Parts: sequence; C-alpha cells; structure tokens
Amino acid sequence: MGETLYQILGRRRAEPLPERKPSWLKVKAPGGPNYLRLKKLMREMDLHTVCEEAHCPNVGECWEHGTATFMILGDVCTRNCAYCAVAHGRPPRYDPSEPERVATAAAEMQLRHVVLTSVDRDDLPDFGAWAFAETIRQLHEKLPGCSVEVLVPDFQGRETSIRTVLEARPEIYNHNTETVPRLYKKARPGGRYRRVMEIFRVSKQIAPDIPTKSGMILGMGETIPEVVEVMKDLRAVDVDILTLGQYLRPSDSHIALDRYYTPEEFRELYRIGMSLGFRHVESGPLVRSSYHAWEQVQAAGVETA
Repeated sequence: MGETLYQILGRRRAEPLPERKPSWLKVKAPGGPNYLRLKKLMREMDLHTVCEEAHCPNVGECWEHGTATFMILGDVCTRNCAYCAVAHGRPPRYDPSEPERVATAAAEMQLRHVVLTSVDRDDLPDFGAWAFAETIRQLHEKLPGCSVEVLVPDFQGRETSIRTVLEARPEIYNHNTETVPRLYKKARPGGRYRRVMEIFRVSKQIAPDIPTKSGMILGMGETIPEVVEVMKDLRAVDVDILTLGQYLRPSDSHIALDRYYTPEEFRELYRIGMSLGFRHVESGPLVRSSYHAWEQVQAAGVETA
C-alpha cells in the first residue's frame, strides 16, 4: 500500500515561503454596506471586535452576514503572545456598563448567535470572569433564543472564574489551545499547555452538558504529528468542537511564519479530527475560532434556548 497523506506530512520539512500569499488565502477587502453599518455602530457604542483587533481575514464576509465577535474588557492585553496582533500593555479601568452595551448592540443587529471573547486581564481579581457572565445574562435577557458562545482567556486556571462563566449558561465554552506544547514558551509565554487541558477537564465537571470548543493556528513551526497529538489530548478531555486555521504573521515583530498549509492538508486534518470523535471540525486556511460560528453550532447539534 502507498503512504497515507498523514505519513507524508509527518516527515515533511518546511519549504521556502513563496513571495506572495497562496491564492487560497486571498480575500476581498471589506467595505460592503452592512460592514460599514456595523463598524459605525461599534464605534458609536464604544465597543471592540476581535474581527478588527486581530486583523481577521474574514471580517468582510462575517460582517456582511451580520455576524461579529465582541471583544469585551477593552482592547489592551496584559500578555504579549508572539502571534497576536492585539495591543499589549496596561489596560484601562474596566467599565461595568459594557455588558449592557454589548447586549443592546447585539439586539439592534438582531443576531441569532453571539460570540464573546476578550483580552487577558491578569490585572483583575477574577481575571474578567464577571464581565463574561454578566454579558451572557444580558444577552439572554435582551435576545431570548439567541445562543451565546464564549471564547475565554485561561483565567490562570482559576476554577472559581471558570465556574462563574459556566453558571451563566453560555451555549458553548471555548478556549483556544493555539499551538503545540513544544512551541508554547516561544509563542505563548504567558500560557501553559497542561493548564489548557485542565481547564477543559474542570469545565466538563462543572457543566457536562455545555459543549466545549478549542482551536489551533498552524504554520508557526509545528509538525503534523504534533498537531494530531494535541487533537488527541483535546478529545481526552472531551472537547466537542475543533477549529484549525492558517497562521498569518501580523507584522515583522511577531513570530515568523514557517509555512503555508494547503487546502488538501486542512482536509486531511479534518478527516483525522472527525475520526478521533469531535462532534464538529472546522479546518481550512481562512478558519478562525469564530468563523462560521453559527454553522458550527448547528453542525455540532447544540441545543439553543
């Protein structure tokens, strides 16, 4: 029998990067009427989206479909991950009226599924858990029937913070693994790989009925076997949904891009992920954690209010 694509990928070394991005990574620049409307609304209500802050390549597509990921707790992060475009420094004082403003904006947008994420707030006693919980409560109150997905920071692994968020009953609890253990010190110095797995173990103990989700960005120097081992670790702690996308270097000061994965490689990783037992895998060059979030909810069979 011939070698499988997985076996070939497992020994493949990074090749010289092409001078230009591959064709499958080219997207239309945002600027449609709904995109402009939502951008204006965000500025008027002094809200932030990870779509803009993280330079997401899908911002035009998602905003034209009336979908956005709200970034709460400000736009300055207390950590400095080597792959991330979000500003690092001392965050401003948190505004406790933000949850209501987010819910009001979501209601005006008439969203069916809302994603909430945030910068790391290691400066706050609960690391920002109350802000997530209160925003979930406000969204459920102002938008009955709307499902809420949270993409949370690690809360330094604090169980009380994890519990605070889960007791507000989000429909999906998401925390990104981002990369493989070998690259954590280089790419995510403030994080701990084993802590990520413990977060999912604890979350399933607290709320076993709430689906969990995680994501990775590929192309920072990991190997395919390393990626598959992470996928196995995530399944071992009963993670339900997985996203896999291509790392795109925000600037020359960020971690170097090792290589571009092809659509064929992402399809093979999808196949492997589904064979491991994930309820849903979103795998592709332009995939980000909240990309096609509503479709992921439906595909994974998540029940909404």
